[in-house]
Amino acid sequence: MAAKKIAIVTGGNRGLGREIARQLMKEDVFVVIGARDQAKGNEAIEEIRGRRSNAAVCYPLDVNDTKSVRRFVEAVDKNHGAPRILVNNAGVYPEATDAKIVDTPTSMWRETFETNLFGAVRMCREVVPLMKSVRTGRIVNISSGLGQMHRMGEGSAAYRVSKAALNALTCTLAAEVAGTGILVNSMSPGWVKTDMGGEDAPRSVEEGAETAVWLCMLPSNGPTGQFFRDRKQIPW
Repeated sequence: MAAKKIAIVTGGNRGLGREIARQLMKEDVFVVIGARDQAKGNEAIEEIRGRRSNAAVCYPLDVNDTKSVRRFVEAVDKNHGAPRILVNNAGVYPEATDAKIVDTPTSMWRETFETNLFGAVRMCREVVPLMKSVRTGRIVNISSGLGQMHRMGEGSAAYRVSKAALNALTCTLAAEVAGTGILVNSMSPGWVKTDMGGEDAPRSVEEGAETAVWLCMLPSNGPTGQFFRDRKQIPW
């Protein structure tokens, strides 16, 4: 019998991350969500797993803290086995949509990059060796259309640049792990109705999560080092 797929979803206690976790569970994947607030994470687990009592768990995780990331991944590996899926969903958008480079303090740049880029780097650093040990893995980085270089414009300066950097991480890591069975891709969920996206967003959280889940379930000959929206490749 094939080993059950273990998936990690960072920032999985709400919004897009929670919906990704929910949809992965429907694919018979055991989901471990990471949340800074254990109580909120447990509430999310109770809500999404329904009658599937053994389909998901939550462990505390702060992607901004290297020791927290290490403890989290060690717990996943010890209690459930090597993760086959990593969704780097945890992200922040602390600035105004009209924020400009000259007006954005360095502290806000650091806050944004700490989570949106370095958080993903920390997770990959711990998870990739485990994926290599089982010679399979799917890494999905939740990016944004605001990070597309060919459409780069003004506003949301730190957020835009952090997501462009996350896309660069995707390309670099995909090249590094080529031939190991690990596929690495970025995706844009679009403007989704979440706490971050707001109520005016035109897309449902279900629509936003669908492509991420599709990338998590790619076959071994699936694409890698690419950027997607609605299951279609889009330019960087």
